[in-house]
Amino acid sequence: MRRVVCHGARLSLRDVTPADVAALHAVYGDPRATQHMPFRPLTLDEVSRLVEEAVDAAAAEPRLLYVLAVVDSERHHVVGVARLHIEAEHPHSAEIGFGLHPDQWGRGVGTDLVRLLLSFGFKQLGLHRLWGARSPANLPAQLAMLTAGMVEEGRVRHHLRTPDGWRGSIVHSALEDEWTER
Repeated sequence: MRRVVCHGARLSLRDVTPADVAALHAVYGDPRATQHMPFRPLTLDEVSRLVEEAVDAAAAEPRLLYVLAVVDSERHHVVGVARLHIEAEHPHSAEIGFGLHPDQWGRGVGTDLVRLLLSFGFKQLGLHRLWGARSPANLPAQLAMLTAGMVEEGRVRHHLRTPDGWRGSIVHSALEDEWTER
C-alpha cells in the first residue's frame, strides 16, 4: 500500500486515519462547511464509517480513491479533508474535492489546498487531467480553483441530488501540460 505524504508551504496532505474522525467531523458535521455539499451535516458515526471506507480504499490495488487529511503545517492540526478519485475507465483523469473548517476560510487556504492537490495528482500520480465540480453558489471554491490555475469548463445542469432537491454544478479542470507551464 502506498502511503500519501505531500507537503506545501502552509499545508500537507496525508491519508486519513481513525484518529482523525473527530477533526473530520468538525468539517463534515458543521452546517457552514457542508452548505455547498450534496448532503446534510454528518454525524460522528457517519464520519467514522467514511474513514473506515477510506482506509479500505487505501489498501486497494490499483488505488483509485485518496481521502486525505489536510494538515496545517505550523500547528499540525487537521483543518480539512481532500479527495482525489481516479476514474477506473479513464485512469489518466481524476476528480478532486475538498472541505475546510470554517476557521480556515478567507485566508487563501483553499487556493493552497487546490494547488497541493494538483501537485499531488500531476507529480506524484502522473495524471493528465484533474477536475472538480462546485456548487454555483460556492464563490470561494470558484476563486480557489481559478487562482490555483484551473479553468472553468461549464455548467452541468441538475448534476446532483441534494437533500434540498436537484442542483447543478460548475466544472473546473486543469491539464498536466498547462499546469506545469505555470
